Amino acid sequence: MSRLAPIVLFVYDRPDHTSQTLEALSENDLASESSLFIYSDAPQNESSFQQVEAVRQLAHSAFGFKSVKVIERETNYGLARNIIEGVTQVCNREGRVIVLEDDIVTSPCFLKFMNAALDRYANNSEVWHISGWNYPINTDGLENGFFWRVMNCWGWATWSNRWQHFDKNPQALMQSWQRDQIKRFNLNGACDFWSQVKGNYTGRINTWAIFWYANIFENNGLCLNPGQPFVQNIGLDGSGENCDDEKMPTQGNLAMHTNGFPKTIYESDLAIQRISSHLKNNSNAGFFRKILVKLKIIMKQLAWKQ
Repeated sequence: MSRLAPIVLFVYDRPDHTSQTLEALSENDLASESSLFIYSDAPQNESSFQQVEAVRQLAHSAFGFKSVKVIERETNYGLARNIIEGVTQVCNREGRVIVLEDDIVTSPCFLKFMNAALDRYANNSEVWHISGWNYPINTDGLENGFFWRVMNCWGWATWSNRWQHFDKNPQALMQSWQRDQIKRFNLNGACDFWSQVKGNYTGRINTWAIFWYANIFENNGLCLNPGQPFVQNIGLDGSGENCDDEKMPTQGNLAMHTNGFPKTIYESDLAIQRISSHLKNNSNAGFFRKILVKLKIIMKQLAWKQ
C-alpha cells in the first residue's frame, strides 16, 4: 500500500454525533498512520455557538491519528461550501482524500478498504469515486462489490485528477441536459435526483453532492460500491442540514473485513436493478406514510370539533 490518504472530516454543531464519529474512526486499523484534517464551520447564529464550541473542543482533543489539524472557519460557510473548499484544498496538496461528515460511524476496516481501493484504481480513468456505503439490497451475484454511475457521500474517497472536474453550476446543467440524459441520471425514474439540481437552481436548497454525481455522470465515470457497508449514518434524525427521518434507510451490519474487489470494471445492471427497486419501494412507502400522517391530523381535528 502506498502513502495513506489523508482523512477530511467536516463538523458543525453536533457534539454527540461528532464524538461517535471520532471514536469509531480512531479505532480503525490504519488510524494511527493517517493524517486527519477537521474542518469546523462557524456558528450560523448565537443559538449554535455553544454547540459549535463543544464540537471544536472535541476536534482539538482528537487522538489516535498520525496527526490532527483543525481548521476553524471564522464565518459560517454552510455545509456545501465547507466541503467543496475543504476537499479541494486537501486534494490539491495531497493528491487523494478520504471524506467523512460528523454523523458517519465507520467499521474498523473502513480506512483499509478505502486506501486499498484508492491504490488499486488510481491509474484507471474509468473509476472516479469510492463509496464506503451501500444500499440494503441483496448482494448475491455482485462479487465483492460493484461499479455503477451514482456516487454515495456517506464516507467516500477520490483523487485530485478526478475532483478537479468538480463544478457546481446548476444553470449550465438546466440549459444543456436533454430529457434522455436526465432520465438516465434518474435511473430511469427510480429516483428523482434531478430535482436536487432544480432545487439548487431556484435557491430552494444549497447542496454539493448532486453536482459531484453530475460531474461523474457527464464524464462517464464509475463509482465503486462495497457489497456490505463500511459505514453507518447516525445523523438521519432531523439534526443534520439536509436530512430527515423520512429518508432513513434500513442499516445492516457493518463489514468487519475487506473481501477484495470486483474482477472486472463495468457498470452492473444487476446492482442498478436492485437499487432501483429499493428506491422505488422506499419512495412508495414514504408517500403512504405521509398520507397516514395527514389522515391522523384530520381525524384529530374532526374529533376536536365534535
